[in-house]
Amino acid sequence: MDTIKQAGNYVSDKVNSLTADASHEANKNVAKDSNQSIGNRVEGAGNAVKDKIDSKGYDASAEANKQAATH
Repeated sequence: MDTIKQAGNYVSDKVNSLTADASHEANKNVAKDSNQSIGNRVEGAGNAVKDKIDSKGYDASAEANKQAATH
């Protein structure tokens, strides 16, 4: 039963990582867009950094769940 739960957690973490990666790219584009206000660009840059950190955390969690499910 734990293996099924860990496999589900792995899938969930991978989906969350992909979502964070997509958000990172969108926020990075906002930060680079010279048509945006300075406030929006700074906010976009901050959100891009946060999204990248989130993505790395989800990747690490997914790997841990993958290892636990296979052992």
